[in-house]
Amino acid sequence: MIREARKEDLDAILELYLCLHEESIPEHDEHLKDTWDQIINDTNHHLIVYELDGKIVSSCVCVIIPNLSRNVRPYAFVENVVTHKDHRKHGYAGACLDYAKDIALKENCYKMMLLTGSKRPETLRFYENAGYNSTDKTAFIQWL
Repeated sequence: MIREARKEDLDAILELYLCLHEESIPEHDEHLKDTWDQIINDTNHHLIVYELDGKIVSSCVCVIIPNLSRNVRPYAFVENVVTHKDHRKHGYAGACLDYAKDIALKENCYKMMLLTGSKRPETLRFYENAGYNSTDKTAFIQWL
């Protein structure tokens, strides 16, 4: 089942993020609680999860960003695409990306953007097969 995250999904998502790039689950302090509340309550922030047999096995984030250009149409930014290592190659992340695209279309976005740190050819092919390309734009990142 694919759906948007619910408040009670926090621990499962944090555990899934260990398969992304996290080395540990953050401390359950006030900062984490406030950040989670912000995410869950932001109507432009969509944390999409794929649930299999009661366990969250894949996820991505789709944020709708209001915009003054392109005829005042928003755009979508996709981040934190992850599937648990035991559940890869079954289409779960692709389903999450399709769900994100449906949200972006419903919100009248003129484009979706996605960045990946991966250089692995199979990962890049996965994003290309999902409809993304790496030729139209050049991405720059400044780590803070």
